[in-house]
Amino acid sequence: MTGKLYVIGVGPGDPELLTLKAVRILKDISCICVPKGREEGSSLALSIVEKAVNINAKEIIEAHFPMRKTKVVEHGCELDAKWQETIETVYSRLNKGTDTAFITIGDPTIYSTFFYLYDKLLELNPELDIEIIPGVSSINTAAARANLSLSLADEKIAILPATYTDNIKETLKRFDTVVLMKVHRVFDKVLKILDGMNLTDNAVYISRAGMDDEKIFKNIRDIKESDLNYFSVVIIKK
Repeated sequence: MTGKLYVIGVGPGDPELLTLKAVRILKDISCICVPKGREEGSSLALSIVEKAVNINAKEIIEAHFPMRKTKVVEHGCELDAKWQETIETVYSRLNKGTDTAFITIGDPTIYSTFFYLYDKLLELNPELDIEIIPGVSSINTAAARANLSLSLADEKIAILPATYTDNIKETLKRFDTVVLMKVHRVFDKVLKILDGMNLTDNAVYISRAGMDDEKIFKNIRDIKESDLNYFSVVIIKK
């Protein structure tokens, strides 16, 4: 009998934001697949889980997910051969009947590494049982930590990776609330756009929301280079 794959959102960093369902499954499961951006790096997702669940007796599969060009193309993105290794490793556990969890920061349905693997796993076995367990996203956490309402009544929300700066100005014109994800590399450009549209005072910057070293700036002009972080969000509410 083929094992079941649970795709579990572990929230933005605070282990108390793990859902009861996520904790229950992670306690029961014997094998956890852990995404890592670098082979020599650590897994933030696993560091969250191990504060809530004893993982000592569990098999931990470290999945290295480098984002660079290779021959395997999925969802418009060229995937490294390491991704294929992870697909084969996870599937081998499932094929042996081992229920497995794939953990991911925040919520699995929002900019998650897992969906690069989803279709490939189903190609191997279209009957594969995959259950997605939602988690608290960095978007919700950032808004909550900054005491912001993302929307009221008929207000419209847009969520953009900040790297797509060509779309930001038009999006700001059309939507009441705009959330820019991972602004660290383009912050100066975002600030210039907001200044040009007289929206700088409407923006709040939150980095590492829900983590111990969280930072919140309600005046984003005060942000220094040392305050910029990969896990960052700017929320603009008109």
